[in-house]
Amino acid sequence: MKRIDSHQHFWQVDRGDYSWLTPDLTVLYKDHLPADIQSHLSQANISQTILVQAADTLAETEFLLQLAEQHEFIAGVVGWVDMESDDCIEVLKQLKQNPYFKGIRPMIQDIADDAWMLNPELTPVFEALVELDLTFDALVLPKQLANLKVLLNRHPNLSVVIDHGAKPKIVEAIGKPIESSINKQWAIDMKELSGFANVYCKLSGLLTEAGEQPTYDSIKPYMSHLLHCFGAHRLMWGSDWPVVNLAGDYQAWTDHVTTFVEQLSEQEQALIFSGVAEQFYRI
Repeated sequence: MKRIDSHQHFWQVDRGDYSWLTPDLTVLYKDHLPADIQSHLSQANISQTILVQAADTLAETEFLLQLAEQHEFIAGVVGWVDMESDDCIEVLKQLKQNPYFKGIRPMIQDIADDAWMLNPELTPVFEALVELDLTFDALVLPKQLANLKVLLNRHPNLSVVIDHGAKPKIVEAIGKPIESSINKQWAIDMKELSGFANVYCKLSGLLTEAGEQPTYDSIKPYMSHLLHCFGAHRLMWGSDWPVVNLAGDYQAWTDHVTTFVEQLSEQEQALIFSGVAEQFYRI
């Protein structure tokens, strides 16, 4: 079965792009480049990946596009642009000329204003994404999902994928049913968001949200809810490597998802592991 990793990162520390990457993040505070992921891709039988921005600079996006041109396994790049800049739409048009550029991801989870995405000044940029057939990775937290619903009502043709299942607070709710836990509103919001036909979700990042010693049983209810909401036809697997190393490793997360999808038909498994990513990112 073909496998595409819909969400992985590279970075080079001495570039200086990564303000969040500090020495206290010991397992992450080093270069992570194409040579470092090759053994993981081989072990997990991954043929292609989508490379996602990890810094709020256009320079990093250009760096990632260069890597994509140099390495055959990189099928596409989700970059970053300054959505508030006067020339943002022109920048998007220029980036669109590169066949590896698939869309953008503002780092919404780190923006203090939870309603930032609803700023009217951003409307022309969202409209340009639709016109240019570019995707929008929504890196959001549960508290920002209500505003994401408003945004989607404004832009029903915007191709959106919610990264990491919107990061439910798994570790804080271990042993409690979703329906009665701190994640109850998250569950409601994700179900409502799945009602938008243009919204997809990544089965990624959940291992990191489940604490220092995550277990399959602690993560399974959240995977089950996302599958129930989005179905196999709008759910895509991603590793979130190397961030996944904070709680486990590439193979551990791959194994968890492989075990989880064994309940599904081969066709549904193929959709989650490659087909949805191929469609969404136009691979």
